[in-house]
Formats: sequence, C-alpha cells, structure tokens
Amino acid sequence: MENYRKSAHCTYDIKYHIVWITKYRKPVLMGKIAVRTRELIRKICQTNDVEILAGYVGKDHIHLLVSVPPHLSSSKLVQYMKGNTSRKLQMEYKELNKEFWGRHLWARGYFVASSGNVTDEIIQEYIKNQDLEERKKSDNFEVGQL
Repeated sequence: MENYRKSAHCTYDIKYHIVWITKYRKPVLMGKIAVRTRELIRKICQTNDVEILAGYVGKDHIHLLVSVPPHLSSSKLVQYMKGNTSRKLQMEYKELNKEFWGRHLWARGYFVASSGNVTDEIIQEYIKNQDLEERKKSDNFEVGQL
C-alpha cells in the first residue's frame, strides 16, 4: 500500500520498464546531448504526471522504470517521449541531422514490460477467495471465464 499513488477518483500502482534505441544504434547520446535528453524526458514525464523511478541514458539507448497514471497508455507515453525528444534534439543539435537524415533519431518500436509486486497467480487466488459465501449465492465471475 505504501507505493500506491492517488488521483481524484483512483488509487493505482502501474509501473512500466521502457527501453528504446537510436536509429541504427548510433552512439550519439553522449555529453551535452545525453544531458539534454535526460532533461527533456524528465520534463515530459512531469507534464504527464509520470514518476521516474529509475532511468539510464546510454550512448545508443534509453532505459526507464516509470510509475504511470491509469489514463496514460504505455504507447502514448513512448510516443510523447520519442517524438518530443527527437524533434527538440534535432532542432538544437544540428550535428544530429548529419547522422540521421530523414528526421528520425529513434529506431522504430520499443520494449515495454509491466512491473508489479505480485504475480498473476497471487492475483487470481485473491480474486478467487473474495467473498466465498456471496459467490455461492450469486453468479459472479470465476477465474478463467473472462
């Protein structure tokens, strides 16, 4: 319960591990470009009420562990981060345009995995054991029927 976040009508704990790479895995995220990339990602996350739990800017990739509000999908968050950072970095650092013709800093696609404190089996067992007496009387959902 200590890691739960709250919004106006919701209590949640949604975490994603997100990774994406530069196009052609070119090692361009170094020095001032790496620092600026980190600043931009922090600003995008702050704007979208996303909490960065851990992060790493490598020479050719980004790793993030983030806590995300339920109204924001992982795909939309990645779209914001890749799109905004690509556009701003290429505007601010013209040397990137020589490396990435076609205006694409990031490779297509990304990796995302949800992260949590419990396994699927524990959740299924929890649901299965909710109000056992009430379930006997009514026609509630059973595990595996959804």
